[in-house]
Amino acid sequence: ANVHRLLSTLLQRGLVEQDDRRRYQPGSALVALGLQRLDRDPVTAAARGELLAAAEALGETVFLAGPRGGPLVVLDTAEGTGVLRAAPRSGETVPIHATAVGKLALAHAPDIVALGGSELRAFTATTATSHADLDAEVRRAALRGWAENREEWIPGLSVVAVPVLRAQRLVGALALAAATVRIEALGRLHVANRLQAAARRIESKLVTPSPRDPTPRSAA
Repeated sequence: ANVHRLLSTLLQRGLVEQDDRRRYQPGSALVALGLQRLDRDPVTAAARGELLAAAEALGETVFLAGPRGGPLVVLDTAEGTGVLRAAPRSGETVPIHATAVGKLALAHAPDIVALGGSELRAFTATTATSHADLDAEVRRAALRGWAENREEWIPGLSVVAVPVLRAQRLVGALALAAATVRIEALGRLHVANRLQAAARRIESKLVTPSPRDPTPRSAA
């Protein structure tokens, strides 16, 4: 009874949440507590300036997400001036199959993310609930280097996202979230190109020079 009462309190505060089988797991508020020291996260630190610059240039909210302990977590955001402010908040987890960043994770790091079951939840009428359809989207994202979400998670909201890679491994995804009509006005390819340039600059900051060989070479 005491454990149940404690879990109920944690559930109300978002520190834990329940999955479809009513099993408890860490909640978004608990993740957010862990993100309070993100200044030590090299990916987030490297991306901060690019988030702000992209949000200002494109006028819409830009965010950074990445796999952290299994789920995809929003690591940082920079708000734009768009009317629709429905982008996920820092510390929030995002579904894998219904988001652009999730498709990139499946394309570049399938071993560290999980769909969480055989059934794919339909968040909207355009959510891919077929594994075959999702696989096609993942292949498309891998081929062209960016992914999109057309109102698949939140009605009226579309997202364009690009991967941030280190040693050919996904360490994050840079994404722009805006009203669908706004992204159509900007042009998805234009947004993708702008974010890809930012991602390359972030990646350049994450490159660590190879240590010199400390073993002295003998004279020939």
